[in-house]
Amino acid sequence: MDAIIKQLRTPSEIPASEFQASAIQADLPRPSREEAELAVKTLLAYIGENPAREGLLDTPRRVVEAYDELFQGYHLCPAEVLNRTFGETAGYDDFVLVRDIPFTSHCEHHVMPFYGKAHVAYTPVERVVGLSKLARLVDIFAHRLQTQEHLTAQIAGAIDTVLKPRGVAVLVEAEHTCMSVRGVAKHGASTLTTRFTGVFRNNPDDQNRFLNLVRDKR
Repeated sequence: MDAIIKQLRTPSEIPASEFQASAIQADLPRPSREEAELAVKTLLAYIGENPAREGLLDTPRRVVEAYDELFQGYHLCPAEVLNRTFGETAGYDDFVLVRDIPFTSHCEHHVMPFYGKAHVAYTPVERVVGLSKLARLVDIFAHRLQTQEHLTAQIAGAIDTVLKPRGVAVLVEAEHTCMSVRGVAKHGASTLTTRFTGVFRNNPDDQNRFLNLVRDKR
């Protein structure tokens, strides 16, 4: 299996506003549902189909409903997911790792799916967040148009900004259908992206322990 490893921006290059609110901009005009369905009809006609034939009569409605589900992350606030923490940790001072978080997202260049797993770790300061919240955070950002690089950076940035831990480590591995089923059509090629902050960036031992624990599952 081929792997493409990409370097990401530093945390300071991503504005905190990306983590502290939903992605819907109130001042940005949005088309109506009827207009969205008409756009789907236009695309069906563009590829040579007849939008009026029986099998396609409900397709515009179904596509818009699917978009509401696939891109629900625009309406959700990452900070709200991470805001509830717990202080009863019995002095726990090592990192917490949740690995193998499955996700499906869509490439912002072709609006085609890419899918895989995210592995997320952070070293808490006194308080910890519920483990399911880390998976939910991945889902929020994955349910938006994305690049894998940006997805990886957003996950790490949100944890860093909201929880303020001693460090964050994120590894995302995914297959992109815009590369596997079109274009070069290289099925099975995977892309790996990482982001390390705090102790994971500054301490090679912590970074290596994280990577080894992720690899141990294979």
